[in-house]
Amino acid sequence: MAVPVFCNSCYCKPHQPTPRFCLTTCGHVFCEACLHKGKKDECLICKTACQTLVLSKQTNPDVQALFTGVDVLCKKYAKEITQILEFQEKHRKHLLLHYKQKILKLIKTTLNLYLLSCFPFSMKPPEKPALPFSSISRNSLSIPSRKQNGYSSYPLHSSRPSTSEMVESMEIDPVPSPMRKV
Repeated sequence: MAVPVFCNSCYCKPHQPTPRFCLTTCGHVFCEACLHKGKKDECLICKTACQTLVLSKQTNPDVQALFTGVDVLCKKYAKEITQILEFQEKHRKHLLLHYKQKILKLIKTTLNLYLLSCFPFSMKPPEKPALPFSSISRNSLSIPSRKQNGYSSYPLHSSRPSTSEMVESMEIDPVPSPMRKV
């Protein structure tokens, strides 16, 4: 519903034949008859210096919007507002993705630094040093049996892998898989 137009001096509304209405730069509306009653370039209401603009269908759309109902303006600008919101949301998501990738990179770097601090040796397995008694066979050493001393004997070679063997078998993929979702 459009805002009703009326003269701010005599309060007449547009009628047939329609007198022309004018808008002043100070924001008042006058019919043509009242406008001629006052001084030229002076508002009848606030007595300030002003200029006038005749209201018609050829009037600037920005001025016409002053007399348009809010419901009509909302419908008119809803599409534009929606496009702006979608544009802004797209850019927020793009920025969020950038920060997520940056955080993942920092986590990987931190994890690598942590692993290096826990295992400061090279990722290559250490070469086994030659033992001075490597020529002696295991069977030639006298190892007490359980029955002799009542204690259980521990095997010389553990069945569990060493820490260096475990680290060597771990593979760290610095590049994320294209199939993996971030």
